[in-house]
Amino acid sequence: MSATLKVPRAIDLLNGSQTTALPHLTSAARFGIEAGPSKSLRPRRAPKQQPLTPKVLLYSHDTFGLGNIRRTLLLAQELREQYSGAAILIVTGSPMIHAFRIPDGVDYVKLPCLDRTDAECYQPRFLGTCADEIRQTRNAILQNAVLGFDPDLMIVDKRAGGVDGELLPTLQALRARGAKTKIVLGLRDILDDAARTRRTLRENHSFEIIECFYDEVWVYGSKAIFDTVKEYEFPRAVAAITHFCGYLKRPTESASRPDGAPRVLVTAGGGGDGGPMTEAYLEGLASLPRSTALQTTVVFGPQMPETNRRELLERFGYLADVTFLDFEPELTKRYADSEVVVSLAGYNTVCELLSFARRAILVPRAEPVSEQLIRARLLTARGYFEMLEPQELTPSNLITKVLNAMKPTLMAVPSLDLDGLPGVRRRVAQLLNPEAPEAA
Repeated sequence: MSATLKVPRAIDLLNGSQTTALPHLTSAARFGIEAGPSKSLRPRRAPKQQPLTPKVLLYSHDTFGLGNIRRTLLLAQELREQYSGAAILIVTGSPMIHAFRIPDGVDYVKLPCLDRTDAECYQPRFLGTCADEIRQTRNAILQNAVLGFDPDLMIVDKRAGGVDGELLPTLQALRARGAKTKIVLGLRDILDDAARTRRTLRENHSFEIIECFYDEVWVYGSKAIFDTVKEYEFPRAVAAITHFCGYLKRPTESASRPDGAPRVLVTAGGGGDGGPMTEAYLEGLASLPRSTALQTTVVFGPQMPETNRRELLERFGYLADVTFLDFEPELTKRYADSEVVVSLAGYNTVCELLSFARRAILVPRAEPVSEQLIRARLLTARGYFEMLEPQELTPSNLITKVLNAMKPTLMAVPSLDLDGLPGVRRRVAQLLNPEAPEAA
């Protein structure tokens, strides 16, 4: 049986005790820091000239799917374009980092892989009998990488304290040495159901960690779609340093659709939970009369269990005009050539669909977290996509949605803020050069 990683309280990681944090203590005291004003109130050092060759570290814990590492690589590429001499180091637990194109000027440090078994529960993906050793190894690698690299800017993905608080000792060590590092927390538009997220953020002391250690919080989304600050009840001090950057638009290319049957792309992201959607589509496709022609590309995803993949190929491998792919790191051309996309509703997939303005049928997962379901409902309500609720996923319902999406429509949809990458550039420039006038 795999040993499950124990989720320690934030103060336990720093103090090595089981003492409960007292409500009257300041955030700094809770994390073993000398009492004093919070980071937002501390006197600012004299600003330095903006470095032409900044060192940037991106920490991406990566436990499930491909979304975190895709977003991290996109940010790394953008920062290299902004600062051609930048040195960028990614610290990641992604098992797929080696399969992607790494931009020039970017390198990575690999952490042992974790798997998310529940909303807030993690265990080693491959070394299940060594949970404590894997936690200690990740902590040590992370701290040595950050302190050794000594970045000018560190961007942390999603979790202020890291998975199971693994980043906290590093944050404390940076503070203790008086490091100049600017620290940013980057959040996707939606984390989970509001009530569950508020409870989680309280229990893992995220807001106190942000107040103690972070300079800014970036939301890669639009306040008009989902007001992260309001829905998750950010405290005033955290709300004051939070910036909505916009959705992260992806590079696109022109369609090169040859004559012939309409093209459908079915993509399950990482593939770990895309089996039911893929099966429903293929079963629906198999039920169509021969007079209905579709050209389909199915991308299973590298984390689809081998038994699921093999079963799907055995059942549906005979279908004409269906191309099966295990994994494709860059789907740009596939999006460009498709008329309709069938996909889950992960953040990165949705950003790609919005970037290409593709008609899509979203089939969101609802567990162990409901962020995909919330995102799909919000964007469908505004006319950007169609969706199937989890309980509505049947072969007939899905293929009917696909065929209806082929029909021309004149419905106009409101514009959406896809300027997340320019927004990130502005925030980075302001952090690295506080004297520069802030762009509007």
